Amino acid sequence: MSRYTDANCKLCRREGQKLFLKGERCYSSKCAIERRNYAPGQHGQARKKQSEYGIQLREKQKAKRFYGVQETQFRNLFDKAAQRTGKTGENLMILLETRLDNVVFRLGFAASRKEARQLVTHGHFTVNGKKADIPSMEVKAGDVIAVKEKSQSSPKFKEIKEMSITVPAWMSVDVNKLEGKVVAMPRREDIDTPIAEHLIVELYSK
Repeated sequence: MSRYTDANCKLCRREGQKLFLKGERCYSSKCAIERRNYAPGQHGQARKKQSEYGIQLREKQKAKRFYGVQETQFRNLFDKAAQRTGKTGENLMILLETRLDNVVFRLGFAASRKEARQLVTHGHFTVNGKKADIPSMEVKAGDVIAVKEKSQSSPKFKEIKEMSITVPAWMSVDVNKLEGKVVAMPRREDIDTPIAEHLIVELYSK
């Protein structure tokens, strides 16, 4: 599967806002948005009037980049959301939010979603006591996500034990045990990702 390999900061500049793809750097003065808040490329500073389609497309691209999802994955998630009861846009956001890599990030076990994907792929986590190394795995209410015992001795996770972590209302975390739980499925109001999902629904409805 293809994977974006260019500079992550270009993605933030393309969308005109922080996507928090580089962990602590995004909160510092080194953040690309703080230094060059315009689109990358020769004509990045030129003012461009976007069409309705362009606005909808940008919102989809932004959602994909926030969660690190490829085009085919995103379309499959949208189709899955459309098949569920309720609003398709809200269902889509919930599906994105309950991906294992995002949950690991939300629990504070990784500085960014990209790092979370790497840690999951390298087999550092379990879900309900079983090895889980697929970032796109969908977690459910009641699931317990924990750092594998063998991985807890690494400097990365030892440092986390010394941190104070705040998690969303639909989760709980025990930093000493390096363990988190999905208390309930998130509602749209629990998700703070700045995405106008109705624009994505409109795009795919054309």
